[in-house]
Amino acid sequence: MTRPIDSTGISFTALYTGAVWQHNGLSEDGLTPPAGHALYNLMTPFEGLSRLVTGGNIRTFLLQRHLIIDQLIHEAIEQRGISQILEIACGLSPRGIRLRQRFPHLQMLETDLPAMATRKAAYLATHGYLGDHHQVRPIDIFADGGPLALERVIEDQFDAGRPLLVVTEGLTSYFSLDDISQFWRRLARCLEARPGSAYLTETYLKPEGKILGRGLDVLRGALGQMTRAQVSFHFRDGESGARHLAGLGFDDVRAIDPEDFYGRLPIPESRGTPLVRILDARS
Repeated sequence: MTRPIDSTGISFTALYTGAVWQHNGLSEDGLTPPAGHALYNLMTPFEGLSRLVTGGNIRTFLLQRHLIIDQLIHEAIEQRGISQILEIACGLSPRGIRLRQRFPHLQMLETDLPAMATRKAAYLATHGYLGDHHQVRPIDIFADGGPLALERVIEDQFDAGRPLLVVTEGLTSYFSLDDISQFWRRLARCLEARPGSAYLTETYLKPEGKILGRGLDVLRGALGQMTRAQVSFHFRDGESGARHLAGLGFDDVRAIDPEDFYGRLPIPESRGTPLVRILDARS
């Protein structure tokens, strides 16, 4: 690595995402601070216009990816015996709380940059969720060593004799493909040593068409300004994303189209092809 990769600004977007979860009945009271709800209200007219013009908006894609990832996690637990989950960049996600309520035996570790991890741990502790089976720890996915490094977190927190499911949601698009591929390559090596492990993430597709393409270019620029990150849409289609992860060391990677879950899950439907894909990578 020739330069440090700064990911400290991304927590800003966790405010909006957390508010989306809560306004759709997926989150806990008080988990999202008032600033998140203010941002949600501010964005509502723009989201409505986007859905009218393009057939989809940020909230559509957020709910599609979140609920489909949840479903895939449930299948991994119930059908493949997964009992250890690491959620990276957990932010204000309520997923850990919901999973532990449904699967009390689950070993759940939520991780984020130190400031967000401290905030999340305080909320979980105050509401009685924190304990031996549900913990929070700081992480920096680009740290080369030390207690925040990916490899160290996995080694310290999880039983090496059991498979591990790693989840990143709302993380990978904030980095260039070259930068995030460094993380993917390291994660693949970690999971390779634990047969039966898996990784779930999402990728946003590079849009075709002038209206939607320009709209997402504006969105990418705005997110980049707010987060001080290099926001990127990496692939033209889900299959390209699956091939890329396979080339970095993952096995049996599949790209999942939200349309496959229309009528099966209570997710909003896009008018036209959804621009998000879920990548399910196994080791």
